[in-house]
Amino acid sequence: MYRFFVQPQINQENHQIFGYEVLLRKQQNETWVLPQHFTDISVGEQAKLLEETAEALNTAVNQQVLAFNLNNQQLRDPLTLGTIIALKKRLKPAALTIELTEAPTLPEIQLFSTAIHQYDIDLVLDDVGTGSNTYNNIQHLLPFVDQIKFAMQNLRMDGRAKEIPTALAFWSKIAKYYRLQLILEGVEDAKDQALAKKFGISLHQGYLYGKPSLV
Repeated sequence: MYRFFVQPQINQENHQIFGYEVLLRKQQNETWVLPQHFTDISVGEQAKLLEETAEALNTAVNQQVLAFNLNNQQLRDPLTLGTIIALKKRLKPAALTIELTEAPTLPEIQLFSTAIHQYDIDLVLDDVGTGSNTYNNIQHLLPFVDQIKFAMQNLRMDGRAKEIPTALAFWSKIAKYYRLQLILEGVEDAKDQALAKKFGISLHQGYLYGKPSLV
């Protein structure tokens, strides 16, 4: 059995929840765990779960966004684009964003971005600055997305927490240059909030505001 857990996303300018990231979990015995492979359940089945989640959260009435993750294997499935567009039509007027957990090729993002923007679906590039998502690798993709996400927890887990302020300074400048929204993940305490404020980052996500949970 699969379900979506949700984690709130906060706008610090008005201290309101502007959206939720949905995170797929699999029931194993009496606990919920990360699926071994996110492709074990089709995008179509996930879309049905997301629709149920939107209804439970009442995102249309509350004018909140649902952020849905896709990896490259899912993005390249020929059925995915149509599934996402059909989902947005069913969710309307609720907002939907697609978070790319891996950097696709330039032709792939050009086609996908053009198609989903016709249906007012925003596109997000996740985990910028870590792994293979260095600036040099993703620079050519940035004109085709609406948001970027920087995850402080990735640097912390790598023992590189001291690099976070420098990284935030860089990515906040990149976001301004490309006219992108920047969402800061891994906000855990008031120090993180203050650091975000220093660089003008008002969109937050992290344990300070709530751990992923069932609706």
